[in-house]
Amino acid sequence: MEPLVSIIMGSTSDLPVMEKACKLLDEMQVPFEVNALSAHRTPDAVEAFARQAKGRGVKVIIAGAGMAAALPGVIAASTTLPVIGVPIKGMLDGLDALLSIVQMPPGIPVATVGVNGAQNAAILAVEMLALSDEAIATRLADYKSGLKEKIEKANRDLAEVRYNYKVN
Repeated sequence: MEPLVSIIMGSTSDLPVMEKACKLLDEMQVPFEVNALSAHRTPDAVEAFARQAKGRGVKVIIAGAGMAAALPGVIAASTTLPVIGVPIKGMLDGLDALLSIVQMPPGIPVATVGVNGAQNAAILAVEMLALSDEAIATRLADYKSGLKEKIEKANRDLAEVRYNYKVN
């Protein structure tokens, strides 16, 4: 099995956030890989990874980073694959990472999700893959239908909660 999605994080301290992407991709039955690479501590390895990813069959890269958060942009500068950046909360409640990822120069886009939004990054990656893979598209549609069912069930449960002045 070859990975379709590559999940990269600046260090393993980012794993508690990025594992949400791993779990979602696993649930969607999308082959993926997970690695730690640092734009500042291993810049040559980051560049080599980005240049080789497409040739290895990777279709989408999810890159999580905190603080200066250069990793997603450095990867995007070295590949034509779509890169989804996940700003990781650290200093400044993740605002520093968010701004570092979202403010890319023209020609080097990085799709960016919310702070600690690894699950949404994985969903976005699956949506991209679903454009050309009907089996993934079906699993994605089922997943999204399940989201609707969860809210409908929550409303049924809330209807059973009683208060003296609650009118619904």
